[in-house]
Amino acid sequence: MSSKYSLQGLLMSLVAIAFVAGCAAPQSSSQEAINEALSLQTSTSVDEYVLGPTDSIQISVWRNQDLSIGVPVRPDGRVSMPLIGDVMATGKTPEQLANEIEQGLASYIREPQVTVVVTSMGSHEFSDRVRVTGAVNQPISVPHRPGMTVLDMMLSAGGANPFANLNSAMLYRALDDRMVAIPVRLDDILNSGDVSTNYRMRPGDILAVPERNF
Repeated sequence: MSSKYSLQGLLMSLVAIAFVAGCAAPQSSSQEAINEALSLQTSTSVDEYVLGPTDSIQISVWRNQDLSIGVPVRPDGRVSMPLIGDVMATGKTPEQLANEIEQGLASYIREPQVTVVVTSMGSHEFSDRVRVTGAVNQPISVPHRPGMTVLDMMLSAGGANPFANLNSAMLYRALDDRMVAIPVRLDDILNSGDVSTNYRMRPGDILAVPERNF
């Protein structure tokens, strides 16, 4: 199963995490789940790009310029292709879509060769963002960039506010159908130079900084 959450599920997770971050130190997941979540590659949230609504793609048919077009994936998940009409694109990789178009064109041209290139990744606008919430000066939601770390996110959020419980922070990461809570010792990172928990951020990650209990 893809590690991507639906927008509704993501919003529910954000509300729950914000509540925890503002009220008490949250509980971490099992060490097994943490190790598995940290083993995921962080340059992207999927092994292969999966098309979705609002993506734009370039469909090229070799030696058939009239059939080569640039089109958006419509809200219904389909794209319109000359000769064969509407083709479902959502949920498919560019290669899978190219193969399906080739099969459709085979009735009209001999041995069609089709390539599909993503020119705009609109469907990943929300699922590929990273967020900081809780006891920081400026909660943020920004597009993911490969190589960004927990420390980068804290600096972008303007640092912690005076009420932050820095060493009880949690990094929430989607793993299959659940969220894994990974402990992050922000005080150690910021004030002691201990970067052992300065993890690289993965698309969809949420860094939650709770407040101290008074």
